[in-house]
Amino acid sequence: MCACFAKKPLSSFVEKCFLLKHLQNLVYNCFLEIKLNNENEEGMIILSADLHCHTRLSNGSLGLEDLIILAKKRGITTIAITDHDCIAGANRGKIVGERHGITVIPGVELSGTDKTNGQEIHMLCYKPDFPDRLEGLCRRSSMIRKKSSHIMMLKTAQRYPITPEFVAKCASGSTNIFKVHIMQALIENGFTDRIYGDLYKQLFSSDVEGNINHVPDYEDVFDILKQIHEAGGIAVLANPQRCKNEKLLDELVAAGLDGIEVYTPEMSEEDKARFIKYAKKNKILTTGGSNFKGLYNKHILSVGDCDLPDECIQEMNTYKARKKKLERKKAQESK
Repeated sequence: MCACFAKKPLSSFVEKCFLLKHLQNLVYNCFLEIKLNNENEEGMIILSADLHCHTRLSNGSLGLEDLIILAKKRGITTIAITDHDCIAGANRGKIVGERHGITVIPGVELSGTDKTNGQEIHMLCYKPDFPDRLEGLCRRSSMIRKKSSHIMMLKTAQRYPITPEFVAKCASGSTNIFKVHIMQALIENGFTDRIYGDLYKQLFSSDVEGNINHVPDYEDVFDILKQIHEAGGIAVLANPQRCKNEKLLDELVAAGLDGIEVYTPEMSEEDKARFIKYAKKNKILTTGGSNFKGLYNKHILSVGDCDLPDECIQEMNTYKARKKKLERKKAQESK
């Protein structure tokens, strides 16, 4: 009896050790699989995040909650809603995100103009402490876009039997009218079967003779940068590879630009390497996102289709605190 009593605990102990070892191997293999699935070529872990998404409030097709649900289903943990010249979704996005277990970073994509050549430049603002201070800028930019869109709608109506009122219906839910809404009206009336096809190029490509494209004249991009900082936001230049003015980036950095958008599907590997190097040299942030617009995407992509590294999110989350600490240090040294 004593022998049996002694044997059973020993057998039970061995079985527990075996199960524990098996469990450890299982956990390790799961971690390895997650790591391999979320690692870029440099061996850097990629966080499931997307810092450039649009909703129906601007030129996206999904509603705010639909976007957040899609992010959750795709395993995205953090998104930034960056509608064009519209800060309205920031607060609601955060609340809805919490309900679904998604971190929603408040943001907005602000329109500006490079006054040296008239090029439209977009500036992303993240985590503004005082978002209400951007409402005036958003309203002014929105009015400029509406005037520009109205001109293009009238010119489209001269060529095709559609009305501005019908285009406005296609833009229902949006705070403005975008080129994609004009194209949607043309699709629904049977004049094309796609948004970004030959007709889009014919109408909106500046290098095509007889185009109807009208470039809005927004506020100076340097004023946009200043207003972002006055609102306590982080200013990031969107799509720096599009800038025609080679001096613009250097001038913006000298004026206090906080970061540049690097990790995007549109960015070539060559440009990406160049801008990462530039950001490190100038000690500014790098961010990224898919520029997701749903039905209005130029290419097949979804939320999270960007290779944004974990460290970029971490650096953004601690950026303001580090910036304030540095400013205090400089102030003390200057005394």
